[in-house]
Amino acid sequence: MPSENNFHMTPEEFRRRGHEVVDWLAKYFEGIESFPVLSRVEPGQIRGSLPAKPPAEGEPFVAMLRDVEKLILPGITHWQSPNFFAYFPCNNSGASILGDLLSSGLGVQGMLWATSPACTELETHMLDWLAQMLDLPPKFLSSDTGGGVIQDTASSASLCALLAARERATDFASNKRGCDGRLVAYTSSQAHSSIEKAVQIAGLGRDNLRLIAVDEKFAMRPDTLAQQIQEDRQDGLIPCFVCATVGTTSSNAIDPLPEIARICREQKIWLHVDAAMSGTAALCPEFRHIHNGLEFADSYCFNPHKWMFTNFDCDCFYVGDRKALIQTLSVLPEYLRNKATETGAVIDYREWQIPLGRRFRALKLWFVIRHYGVQGLQHHVREHVRLAQQFAEWVKQDAEFELAVPVPLNLVCFRHKSGDQMNQDLMDRLNRSGDLYLTHTRLNDRLTLRFCVGQTNTQARHVERAWRRIQQEAASARCGTESTIS
Repeated sequence: MPSENNFHMTPEEFRRRGHEVVDWLAKYFEGIESFPVLSRVEPGQIRGSLPAKPPAEGEPFVAMLRDVEKLILPGITHWQSPNFFAYFPCNNSGASILGDLLSSGLGVQGMLWATSPACTELETHMLDWLAQMLDLPPKFLSSDTGGGVIQDTASSASLCALLAARERATDFASNKRGCDGRLVAYTSSQAHSSIEKAVQIAGLGRDNLRLIAVDEKFAMRPDTLAQQIQEDRQDGLIPCFVCATVGTTSSNAIDPLPEIARICREQKIWLHVDAAMSGTAALCPEFRHIHNGLEFADSYCFNPHKWMFTNFDCDCFYVGDRKALIQTLSVLPEYLRNKATETGAVIDYREWQIPLGRRFRALKLWFVIRHYGVQGLQHHVREHVRLAQQFAEWVKQDAEFELAVPVPLNLVCFRHKSGDQMNQDLMDRLNRSGDLYLTHTRLNDRLTLRFCVGQTNTQARHVERAWRRIQQEAASARCGTESTIS
C-alpha cells in the first residue's frame, strides 16, 4: 500500500515493485508464443470488466499487476510476438525498454536546451550517428546546414515538412494570413494516408492534394507528376510539396527518387522522402540503393520504432535547411525566453516540431545503438530480409499461390490464385487460429495478403511454421473443413 504519510511510493517500495514489473515482462517475453497473436476479445469486453467508478482509496500494487494479467492481457494483440507478420513491425528490445524506463524516471521535459541540456545534446548526437549509419547526405548533419530531430511518428514528420514547404513557397506569409487555396501538394496513389491528413491540417485542403498514378511496381510515375505540375501551374496554382515514398505501406514500393528529385529541383518544389519502415535497411550497404537521389531531397524521415528495435514512439526527421523549418515553427513567448536561447549557440527542439513539450526519446535510441552496435543491427536486418526472400521463393514454387509484386526487402505481398473470397477466408482462418497474424491490402483491385518479417525475435522456424500453416489453412478452406489449429 502507499506509505501512510503522503501516499507516495517510497524509494524502497519502488525498487521492489520495479523488480516485479521487470520480472513480469521477462516472463511475458519468455512465454509470448503461447498467446494467440491477435486478441480474441469482443468490442466493449475490456471496459465491461473494469469498475464503473475509480477507487476512493489506493490499492495494493500486487492487485494492479494481477489485473494486468487477468483483465488487460486478454485484450492485447501481441505486437512483439515472433509470429506477428501484420502491418509493418513495431518492434522493441530489452535495451530500448530499459532506456525508456530511465527516461520515464528522469521525467525530463526537453522543450528547450535549458530545460535539460543532456536531452537536447544527446538527441542531436544520436541523429548525427544515425545519419552516418545510414550514409545519409552530409547536409542532414547538425554540423552542416540541416540536422535531425526525433518526432513521435512519420505522420508528424510529414506534417512539419509540409508546413515548411508551405512557408517557403509563400515567403513565410501563410503563417500570417493563412492559405489562399492555390497551394498544391503531390504524392503517389500508394502513399501513406498521413499525407492526406497533413494537407487538411496545414490548410491546403484535400482538393489540393494530387495523388499521382503509379507504374506496374506501384511506384510513382515521374512523367505523370511532371505533367500534373505543369497543368496546375497553367491553372494559376502554386505547387509547393512532393512526398516520395521509400517503401509504401501496401507493397513496399520504392518511388524513383532521382527522377522525382530532378523535377522538384527544376520546379523549386520541396521534396520530402518518407522511408518510415524501409529506411532502416540502409544500415546495410547492400540496401542503400533505396536512397539513391536522396541528396536532392529537402527532408527525410524513417522510424527506428518500426524495424530498429526501439520501442514506440521514435521517428527520425531530417532537414537539409534547418533555418526554413525553425522559421516556420518558431514562436517565442516571454515565459520561454532564457539566456542560452538568446545566445543562438544552442538548439531548442520545440522549434522543430508541433508540440511544445517533448520526451527524452534519445536515451532509448542511445541504448539500442550501443547495445547492438552497427554490426548487430545489420545482422538482424539482413536476416529479416533473407527470411522474407525465402518466404517469397516458397510462394513462387507453390502452384496455388502467386506473388502480387516484386519483393525488394522484407514485405511479401502474395495471394491464393482462387480469388478475393478465398484470400479473405484464408486470412480470417489464420488470424482466428492465433498461430500468426496477417493483414491485407488491395493491389490492382485484388485482395492481397501481406507478410512482413521484422519482429525482434522472429527466426527461421517462425517463418517456416507460418508457411506451413498458410498451406494447411488453404487446403482446409478449399475442402470446406474447419480451421486447423496447430
